[in-house]
Amino acid sequence: MYTLPKIERFNQDVLSKYHIYNSVFITLPFDSIDNTGVLLPLFTETCETGFKKQETPKEIFDFFSNKYLNNASESEKIDLMFRFIQYIERQIVLFDAIEDAAFPEVNNMEGRGSLRDIKERSDAKEKDDELIEFLENFNVRTVLTAHPTQFYPGPVLGIINDLTEAIRLNDLLKIKQLLAQLGKTPFIQNEKPNPYDEAVSLIWYLENVFYATSGEIVHYLQKNILNGNAIQNQLIKLGFWPGGDRDGNPFVTTEITLKVADRLRTSILKCYYVEMRNLKRKLTFSGVDTLVAELEHKLYRSVFYSKGEIYITLDELLTQLNKIRSIIIEKHQSLYLDELEAFLVKINLFGFHFATLDIRQNSKIHNVVFKDVVDHYLNSGSTIFPDNYFELSEEEKLVVLSKVKGELNPAEFEDEITRSTLESVQAIKTIQKANGEFGANRYIISNNESALNVMETFAMIRLNNWENPTVDIIPLFESVDDLQKAHEIMEQLYTNPEYSKHLKARDNKQTIMLGFSDGTKDGGYLMANWSIYQAKIALTEISRKYGVKAIFFDGRGGPPARGGGKTHKFYASLGPKIENNEIQITVQGQTISSNFGTLDSCRYNIENLLSAGVTNQVFSKEKNELSPEETAILTQLAGLGYDKYLSFKNHPKFIPYLEKMSTLKYYSKTNIGSRPSKRSKSEQLDFADLRAIPFVGSWSQLKQNVPGFFGVGTALKYFEDTNQWDKVYDLYHDSLFFRTLLENSMMSLAKSFFPLTAYMRKDPEFGEFWQIIYDEFVETKRLLLKIADHKTLMENYPDGIASIQIRERIVMPLLTIQQYALLRINELNKENGGNDELIKVYEKIVTRSLFGNTNASRNSA
Repeated sequence: MYTLPKIERFNQDVLSKYHIYNSVFITLPFDSIDNTGVLLPLFTETCETGFKKQETPKEIFDFFSNKYLNNASESEKIDLMFRFIQYIERQIVLFDAIEDAAFPEVNNMEGRGSLRDIKERSDAKEKDDELIEFLENFNVRTVLTAHPTQFYPGPVLGIINDLTEAIRLNDLLKIKQLLAQLGKTPFIQNEKPNPYDEAVSLIWYLENVFYATSGEIVHYLQKNILNGNAIQNQLIKLGFWPGGDRDGNPFVTTEITLKVADRLRTSILKCYYVEMRNLKRKLTFSGVDTLVAELEHKLYRSVFYSKGEIYITLDELLTQLNKIRSIIIEKHQSLYLDELEAFLVKINLFGFHFATLDIRQNSKIHNVVFKDVVDHYLNSGSTIFPDNYFELSEEEKLVVLSKVKGELNPAEFEDEITRSTLESVQAIKTIQKANGEFGANRYIISNNESALNVMETFAMIRLNNWENPTVDIIPLFESVDDLQKAHEIMEQLYTNPEYSKHLKARDNKQTIMLGFSDGTKDGGYLMANWSIYQAKIALTEISRKYGVKAIFFDGRGGPPARGGGKTHKFYASLGPKIENNEIQITVQGQTISSNFGTLDSCRYNIENLLSAGVTNQVFSKEKNELSPEETAILTQLAGLGYDKYLSFKNHPKFIPYLEKMSTLKYYSKTNIGSRPSKRSKSEQLDFADLRAIPFVGSWSQLKQNVPGFFGVGTALKYFEDTNQWDKVYDLYHDSLFFRTLLENSMMSLAKSFFPLTAYMRKDPEFGEFWQIIYDEFVETKRLLLKIADHKTLMENYPDGIASIQIRERIVMPLLTIQQYALLRINELNKENGGNDELIKVYEKIVTRSLFGNTNASRNSA
C-alpha cells in the first residue's frame, strides 16, 4: 500500500484529530466554558487581523472587548482573560497528547536512523564485524536534569499519558472523560516543589519509559546483530541530576541526595519485581519454579519491607537468573528463554542504581570551601598544607594538592556550605555501598576555569579518607574563554603524576562537559557552537597525546539556543578528529516529555543517537572532516557573529530591556522548580549570575528568540557584501555540521513573531534597541533562506513547521494577553497612586501566561 508523505500523515493523524477533539471542549459541563469556547476563536481571529494591521496588543484586546463583550467592566475583562488562559492551557495539552499518539504514524519508526536501518546498512556494506565492535565499545548516556522548564504538574502529566492512549484507540467516551478531568485539574502548584519532589516526578519516566525502551533496544541488537550473544558493554546509560545538582540550588541537602538515591534503587527493584512476577506465571516447570519464587520473594521484601535494607544482592540475582537460564536451555527446550534474556539485559543496564546520580557544584563555591578547609588544617597545627599555601603560585599549589590525604569530619565546620559540600563526598561513598559504583560516581565542577578547580576537588575527595576514589571528576567548561583554553587546562592535569595515576585507575577515561547554554549566553549562537566544536578537536588531540580517551558530555538543553534542535545530526556530523565513543547529553524540562515521554518517542530518539554514532564511526569516517579552508570560514563567521552579539550584549539597554520589557522577573514566581532563577541573592540583576533558562525563556516569551539567531545574519552578510557568498553557500551544502547549525537557527526564527512586540519600536526608551533585534532577525531570515535555496523557513521539515504553526496559533491569544497585561502594568505604575491590587492581578496574568507559552513550544527554555 502507498505510504502518504510525512506532511499528509501529520495532517491526517494530528491536525484533523485536533480540530475534532478540540470541539469536544465546548460540550463539557463547566460554568462559562461554552461562552469561553465561543469567544476564544473570535479573539484569535481578532489577534491575527490586528497584528496584520500592525495594531498593538492593547488595541487588539480593546477592539475585541468593545465589539464582543458589551460594556464589560475591567474585572469582567480580567475574568475572561483568566478563562482564556485556562482554556488555551488545556488545548495545548490536547495537542501534545494527539501528537504523542500519532508519533509512530507520522515518524517512520523503521526508517533512517532506526535499528533496522543500521542493520540493513551494515549488511549492504558488509560491515557487520565493525558494527559489533562498535556496539561493544559505544555508549549513549541521557542525563535527566532538574532544570525547571516543565510547567505541567504531576497530575496533568498523568492525564496527558492517559489521553494519549485514549486518542491512539479513538476512544471518544474516554477522551471526553479525560478532557472533563483536565478541566477540573489545577495547572499550577501553590508551593514550589523541593528537589526530592522533582526527582520523584522524573523517576516516573525512568520506570514507565526508559526501563522498557532501553531493554528492548539492546535485546533487539543482541538477537539481530550479535547473533544472540549478550552485549557485555552497558550500551545505554541513564544519568540523573535532581537531588545531586547543588550548583546554585540551596535546597539540595545531603539528606535529599541520599533519599533520591534510595528512591532510584527502590524504583529499579520494583521494576524487577514486576517483571519477575510476570516471569513466574510462565516459568512454572520443574527445577525452575522454586528458584523463580525465591527471587520474587526477595525482591518483594527489598521493595516493600526494606526500610533501606536489601534482601538480595545484584550478584545473587544475576547468578540465580543465569542458573534458571541454563536449566531452561538444558531441560525445557529454551521455553520462554527470550523473555528471560530480555530481563537479563535490563539488569545489565540498570544494576541496582537505575540511573547514576551526578553530584554537581560550582567552582566558585569550591574556592570558598577549599579556603575553609585549608584554614581548618592550618589552625589545627597540621602540616598537610604549608603555612604559605595561599601565597603559592598555581603550579606550586597543584603539587601540594596532588599529595594531600586526610580524614575530614564535615561536622567540625561551622559554615553550612563547607559542611554540605564535604558531606556530598561522603554521600557518594554511602550511595556506592548500597547501589553499586554506578549509583553515584561522577562529580561535575561547573564554571571550571582552571586545573586548580579540578585538583581542589580531587584533593577534597581524598581528604575525605578516600585515597583511591572510584569517582570521575568532570570539569564543565562554559564561557567562550574557558572553552578556548580547556585543552591547556586538561594538559596540566594529564601531566600531573597523581591525577594521571587516578585516570589509569579509571580506565584512562576523562569525561569533559561542555556547556551550550551559558556559552550561547556568553558568546552568541555561532561562537558558542563553534567554540565547543573547536574545543572538542583540541581536547581530543591533547587527550590522545597522553593516551587518555576523552568522553564529551554535552550540556544540551531543549531549544537550539541551548544546543538542542536536531541533536542526532550534530553527532552524525563529527569527524575523526573528535572523540565520539560516547554520546552524553542532558535532557530537561518539557524536552524530556516531548522527546522521551512515550515508548515510541523514546525509542525513536535513542535509536537516532545510536545511529548517529554508527554513522560517524562505522559508515562515514572520513566524510565529515572539515577542510582547512572550511575551518577558516567557520572561524571567520563565528568571529563576526561574536562581535555583533558582544556589541548587542554590551548595549546600555540590554539588561534594562530584559528587566522592563520581558517576563524575566516573573519566572521566579511560577513555582515550577526548586532552584532560584539566578545564582546570587543580590537585588541587582547581574548578567553573569543570570541562569540560562530564564534568559532564553524570556526571549522566547517575547517571541524574539535572540539567543538562537543573533549575529548569524551579520556574519553571513559579510560574505555576501565581499563577493564571497559561494564560500558559505558551498559550506552549507557540503558540511552536515554547518547545515545542522543553520537549520536549528531556522527553527528559532520560525518560532519568532515580531508583530507581537512591534509597538516597542515607538517606545522612547527601547525603540532603537528593539529595532536592532528586528533588523538582525530580518537579515538572518533573508540570508538563511538564500543559503538553503528555500522560499520559507524549515520547508524541508514540512511536518515540523506545520506543528510549530499550529502551536503558535493556539498561543497567539495567550501572548497577546501577556503583552496586554505588561502594558497595563506599565500604565498603572505611571499613574499617581497606582492601584497596587490591580497591578498584582495583571502580574498574576503575566505569570500564568508563561505556562502555556512554554509548554506549547516544547523546547523554548
